[in-house]
Amino acid sequence: MADPAYPPSAPAGHRAAAPRRVRAAVLTISDTRTGATDTSGAYLRAELEAAGHEVTASRIVRDEEGAIRAALAELMAGADVVLTSGGTGITGRDVTVPVVESLLTKPLPGFGELFRMLSYRDVGAAAMLSRAVGGLAGETLLFALPGSRGAVQTAWEGLLRDELGHLVFEVRRHGQPGPVGEGEA
Repeated sequence: MADPAYPPSAPAGHRAAAPRRVRAAVLTISDTRTGATDTSGAYLRAELEAAGHEVTASRIVRDEEGAIRAALAELMAGADVVLTSGGTGITGRDVTVPVVESLLTKPLPGFGELFRMLSYRDVGAAAMLSRAVGGLAGETLLFALPGSRGAVQTAWEGLLRDELGHLVFEVRRHGQPGPVGEGEA
């Protein structure tokens, strides 16, 4: 019998077929972080590399819609997965979520739901303040994480680390349809 404290993740066949190495990019969204103070971005890069993944790019942009959208377009072109950190709260400057949601072609609502469930154990009811979101944007997986190092660690260890290859496998398994109307005469 499976241990309920450690639920199984991907089905065994999918896990065996999943790529061991994926191309990932990291985008930190902050008006105050610099390369020297971006502990969340540094954590993600280190964990991705430790897991054997290729970090194709890493960048910091201001919490401004145009900057976020431009950086995501560039990073998504060279990655299977883009992980963002920052801008998921409810302040007036937090614009990451609407930008990410506008790019998602297949949202994964379970990502945000599970993230908040895991966060609740650490921060209590304040977990509701996070609008962490994820899904598929064309052929690239895109996950918007809160900016704190603890929240990024929760998302990585609790959700992404063990499922990243499986997620990429599922995206590639049957291909993805083109935009609506593509191929119509």
